[in-house]
Amino acid sequence: MRIQSTLMASLLASLMFATPVLAAQETAPAAQAPSGECHGGKEKRHHGRWGHKGKHLDRAVQEGRLTQAQADQFKAEARQLREEARALRQSSGGQLSDAQKEQFRQRRHALREKVKAAMGPSASGA
Repeated sequence: MRIQSTLMASLLASLMFATPVLAAQETAPAAQAPSGECHGGKEKRHHGRWGHKGKHLDRAVQEGRLTQAQADQFKAEARQLREEARALRQSSGGQLSDAQKEQFRQRRHALREKVKAAMGPSASGA
């Protein structure tokens, strides 16, 4: 009888010490999953068309279709447009109204047309 109570006491004590450790091990991987580090991160996945447009503009500079100043200006305009949209989205609780979306869509289209016009007639085929 004495051995049985000793075993029960040691079993209970080990469970009391092991439970927080096991609970902490289970929650740690779940906390890391939303960060997306193993998949390249959220910023790298959602770069959109202008994420690659910088490389496109750099190639146009190398080929002589644009000057470096023009490419830098277009990149700065695109960055400013993205930052304005992001700031407006954050200030309005994560959603833009349809009118705001349309305004940013028109501004992106106008910027794209400016880039095409600066590159000349060879850009319309590409």
